[in-house]
Amino acid sequence: MKISATTVMMPEYDVRQTCELLHRLGFDGVEWRVRRLGPGQETAPPSPWGRHLTDLSPENIVARSGEVRGLCADHGLVIAGFASACSATDPEQIKLLAEGAQACGCPALRLSCPRGYDGSVRYLELYEEAVAAFAGALEITRPMGVKVLLEMHAGTIHPSASLAYRIVSHFAAADIGVIYDPQNMVRDGYETTPLAVDLLGPYLAHLHVGGHRPEPGAVDEKGTQEWLWHAAPMGRGLYDYPALMRVLRDAGFGGFISLEDFDPERSTEEKLVDGITYLRSACS
Repeated sequence: MKISATTVMMPEYDVRQTCELLHRLGFDGVEWRVRRLGPGQETAPPSPWGRHLTDLSPENIVARSGEVRGLCADHGLVIAGFASACSATDPEQIKLLAEGAQACGCPALRLSCPRGYDGSVRYLELYEEAVAAFAGALEITRPMGVKVLLEMHAGTIHPSASLAYRIVSHFAAADIGVIYDPQNMVRDGYETTPLAVDLLGPYLAHLHVGGHRPEPGAVDEKGTQEWLWHAAPMGRGLYDYPALMRVLRDAGFGGFISLEDFDPERSTEEKLVDGITYLRSACS
């Protein structure tokens, strides 16, 4: 199994420092966060969803591709993908990201559906909108040889393998795939692991892994238990990762398993060490 880490969880490291740390800890690859900053974030303290010291964006990634490629090569790291925050309805940004991916030798980039799901718009309307949006996005990425990735995530119309498959199955697996995200599924979208992997088949392109577990909160006046979800090391989370590794091995999965851990109680290096140690053990 090839193990990478997403730099979304590493905001306090620049590009060189990121490569040095992942190399030292034994990672095989890196999933680069390539995103635009929101208003007022240019001088904010580093944070996962705010400013990053890597400072990689759709606008500068082509110009910095030599730096990124060179540092990855110097440290024995493969670029697993781009973690963008781009909608499939943004052709200008998609073009910039695809050109950057091509320049960096990056095989894939993540795109999102036009809208999330909160119950205010019917699923079928959002679904048809999403299929049309990805059809347009692939017209840009396909000629550049860059795969589009759709991440299973709560708050979307694709929290599960089957709902993600319903979107991507309109297109060739060479052009689009799914990011299978077990830690997202423990709250919303869980489906039996062998069934989910079997269904996705060639569309299973990438994995995000981390840990969450439920802890009891208050009991309401009707006697219903509230459950609170907290980040945890993978081995102490709700999901059975050794079982997943067996299923992936049986399926012949050859993509990257990318660590994505946002636990605020541990340092970035602690989370990286915990993650790769556990994954190497779970894969054996």
